[in-house]
Amino acid sequence: MARWTPFPHLGDYAFDADGLRKHWARLHACDAEPLPQDPAVLQAWALLHQGEFQKAAEAGLAAGGTGITVANKATALYANYLERKEKAKLELLMEVAQRAAAQAAAEPGNPNAWYWQAYALGRYMQGISVAKALAQGLGSRVKEALERAIRLQPRHADAHIALGAFHAEVIDKVGSLIAGMTYGARKDVGLKLFQEGLRLNPGCPIALVEYANGLVMLEGESRMEEATRLYEQAAACQAADALERLDVELARVELQE
Repeated sequence: MARWTPFPHLGDYAFDADGLRKHWARLHACDAEPLPQDPAVLQAWALLHQGEFQKAAEAGLAAGGTGITVANKATALYANYLERKEKAKLELLMEVAQRAAAQAAAEPGNPNAWYWQAYALGRYMQGISVAKALAQGLGSRVKEALERAIRLQPRHADAHIALGAFHAEVIDKVGSLIAGMTYGARKDVGLKLFQEGLRLNPGCPIALVEYANGLVMLEGESRMEEATRLYEQAAACQAADALERLDVELARVELQE
């Protein structure tokens, strides 16, 4: 495995097993991942929350079982936020999509196996262009996987947000008529999904950013003022771990553009 670009704020967030157990509910309000019983998997999660993405991925794969979810999350988020080379980014995302698909086949009742498959494919779609990816049939896979994740775990805030973003992006790229007829994407459904995701995990920086982006895609420039307020709210969040730090910094970049 090639050496990954380090998280730029290593050392700002430290978690041991006891500390992670104490803060688990707060840190996993986004994905409703159960607290692991395997100490090796818990340690992999600690590495992830600290921003040690490559070590977390390696530790999760070595642990196996529920550790696969840590590896998928670490790899997908690293690829999305920190990998500078587009080719390497797309390769890592496809690696996650394939590994998560195998995990979902082996554990069809695992909501995060479906979620990380959808997340990786969704980011891959953005990398090759949403329109091109839709033509390849990737859109249906993303939508179905996210809907499965929500059916399995209705409190999965990130799955609601991601599915809302799917509706928004498809409508933005192909128009509401084709989006609705071909992909089942609807503006009212997308907005409700964003709102439900924020209800489940209030003040989540990435949910606020995605909702802001979705509002503009679904409603146009008339919602730009509200979108800016959402970016400002996300940028003002106090990050609880390395993952939220990346999301807060993303919001700050959005405000500068």
